[in-house]
Amino acid sequence: MKKIRIIAAIFYSSVFGGYAQNADLKLWYNSPASDWNEALPLGNGRLGAMIFGTPAVEHLQLNEETIWAGSPNNNAHPLEPGVLETVRHLIFDGKYVEAENLATAKIMSQTNHGMPYQTMGDLFIAFSGHNQYADYYRDLDIGNAVASVSYMADGVRYRREMFTSFTDQAVVVRLTADKPNSITCNIFLTTPQEKIVRSMENGQLVIAGVTPAHEKQSGKVQFETRIKPKVSGGTFTVSDDIISVEKADEVILYIAIATNFVNYKDLTGDKTERCKQQINKAFENDYTTAKAEHTAFFRQYMDRVSLDLGQTSASVRPTDKRIKTFAQIFDPELAVLYFQFGRYLLICSSMPGTQPANLQGIWNDRLLPPWDSKYTCNINTEMNYWPSEITNLSEMHEPMLQMVREVAETGAQTARMMYGCRGWVLHHNTDIWRITGPVDRAASGMWPTGGAWLSQDLWYRYLYTGDREYLTSVYLVMREAAMFFNDFLIEEPDHGWLVVSPSNSPENTHAGSGKKATITAGATMDNQLVFDLFSNVIAASELLGIDHEFSDTLKTKRAKLPPMQIGQQKQLQEWLHDWDLTTDKHRHVSHLYGLFPSNQISPFRTPELNEAAKNSLEYRGDPATGWSMGWKVCLWARLLDGNRAYKLLTDQLDLVTNEASKGGTYANLFDAHPPFQIDGNFGCTAGMAEMLLQSHDGFIFLLPALPSVWANGSVKGLVARGGFIIDMEWNDGKVSRLKIKSPYGGNCRLRLTAPLKGKGIKTAKGENSNPLYAVPTVEKPFISEKANLTVPENLLKKTTYLYDLKTDKGGIYEFTIKK
Repeated sequence: MKKIRIIAAIFYSSVFGGYAQNADLKLWYNSPASDWNEALPLGNGRLGAMIFGTPAVEHLQLNEETIWAGSPNNNAHPLEPGVLETVRHLIFDGKYVEAENLATAKIMSQTNHGMPYQTMGDLFIAFSGHNQYADYYRDLDIGNAVASVSYMADGVRYRREMFTSFTDQAVVVRLTADKPNSITCNIFLTTPQEKIVRSMENGQLVIAGVTPAHEKQSGKVQFETRIKPKVSGGTFTVSDDIISVEKADEVILYIAIATNFVNYKDLTGDKTERCKQQINKAFENDYTTAKAEHTAFFRQYMDRVSLDLGQTSASVRPTDKRIKTFAQIFDPELAVLYFQFGRYLLICSSMPGTQPANLQGIWNDRLLPPWDSKYTCNINTEMNYWPSEITNLSEMHEPMLQMVREVAETGAQTARMMYGCRGWVLHHNTDIWRITGPVDRAASGMWPTGGAWLSQDLWYRYLYTGDREYLTSVYLVMREAAMFFNDFLIEEPDHGWLVVSPSNSPENTHAGSGKKATITAGATMDNQLVFDLFSNVIAASELLGIDHEFSDTLKTKRAKLPPMQIGQQKQLQEWLHDWDLTTDKHRHVSHLYGLFPSNQISPFRTPELNEAAKNSLEYRGDPATGWSMGWKVCLWARLLDGNRAYKLLTDQLDLVTNEASKGGTYANLFDAHPPFQIDGNFGCTAGMAEMLLQSHDGFIFLLPALPSVWANGSVKGLVARGGFIIDMEWNDGKVSRLKIKSPYGGNCRLRLTAPLKGKGIKTAKGENSNPLYAVPTVEKPFISEKANLTVPENLLKKTTYLYDLKTDKGGIYEFTIKK
């Protein structure tokens, strides 16, 4: 049966585009981690471990995805009569500071602002005499999801191998030496959690506890951790909460962690029974078999995409040294490693059936992490999943889509209670309890458009799969998100446009009244988000042949949304009014949502808006927090400027050595806000994919934003809308070989910079008949008379060719493109 499981995983990978991985997909170092940001992450979607690799005292910091403070709750509250109307009137009267202060006092949550994700604790393995060592090496093999440590001490070669098993649901640590009876160590657990009970049971260390209260919301997540050793060639004892091993040949440690969490409203699980089952299952499995099963399971996803950008001698150095010199020394293999590291992190933090990746994925060493390690929905949560479909990890998208379904349930109560609206609402944050009320101060939290953005992912999944059964299953969630805005939108007094109010352009300030405030009505991002939401529901209604009356209502209201406007600085306006400053360097570039991840702005369809978006991005500048630079990589790729996108990638791959830095990358390749936020990793991975392939504009554009330094290369396994799997090679910046797999069939429209000839290829004429290439109809923008905007005639800077390929379901099509 075990052999069948491994073979089945490999077969599954081959169906969805499995490829042999490069042998050098390793982060490696010649010294131990000196802090958490140098430790190496392992994860299986549910469990996380950070490996420090210190010879004298090995340290594994441990996480389990459902260990959160607090308990099921709803943080929404009924508004006092007239509060919402007063805030809106103050905004329309230009009294923004007064409106913001009133919203903070009366609309923001009166109970709690969300619960923090928390660490379980730490495993330590102490080795007497190993503080003197030589020939040190540690690595993280992201091609196989295994970490290792090796060094010499007292003439003995010691080796440690660790993985978080996908198949056995345990952390596994193997200690070996090249001489018999050489392993003597003490093993113990610590935790910052306060409400705990320690015990020893059947040769195991056990810690059981319950998470704390936070902001007066009682803590009710019960957790249990067990460690069980398997010792060969020596002896071990368990006493005083320590496992002591004497003169062993091999030691294998199994660590299981479980909680009573069932779902966001149910804590009736049996933590002890779960934990026992997990550790017993893992312990009974032979190590070699367990590792093979774990690796095969992981590789069915990881091996779907391979990328080759060339090789240089720079790759022979340790990873931290390569990051430090990436801007000075051309190192294409580090760019590939960084790209694949993002995919690795998504697999390890977001498996089907688990929680979605939060601000730190699943890796967090604190009880009170930055921003509580929650789900920030005004950019960060969405960015976490930008690589999911295009880099062939659609299954990893499912936890986020499930969260959307759940906040739709809790958000319906919030919409009724707070605003008297139908449908559901989410503000800028949620947590494991799926809170949907506004949190923090109004400056950041008075943003009721989180549900509109999260709902885009429901539609994106359909565009990549064409699965109508799935679309039927999520239609009501999308519909009810649109229903909220159907009720919540109000007319603004100057043009009669329908706007979202009160709201903000996420976290950025304006000086509309001469004093700084964030609160506003009709922010450009809100208009874009509602436009997309309405358009997606309309399209889904037509595809499914249902709900025509509501669809017509949305069409009418969509026509009254504000158009995107071009201001006096020739920029895309961030707000309804022309308040933008060319000196504004804010990390959020929210008004450019319409360029990426949306497709409302296009160099082909809306050249004026495209040029205005480019001007806005130029004004905003390159230096920013890590996640912001990840977004800018994507934006410059959509602007078809591969060299500028690569420049942003280079800025991001800059070694962070202190927390005062702005953006960059830690030695372990984690994104630095700083501190660590995982979204920047995912944003850069998505941005690199967008540099190689785009499919948002009615066609599949091959090499749309290829930087000049990547003139030759190959990629296999990227996915375009319509589900088309793309393999290609390129030379001198142009595609030379192309292979298209069509799992679902349909018209495949291609755009590329070299002529394409082959059986079934025809020059494209008219609109694309494939419904998965949804392109919005955007009204001509309002351009300020002061803008004097002119669009460069040679906007694309290169000739492109457009072709149609009619594909059959399961078809494979190969082309060689000659010069």
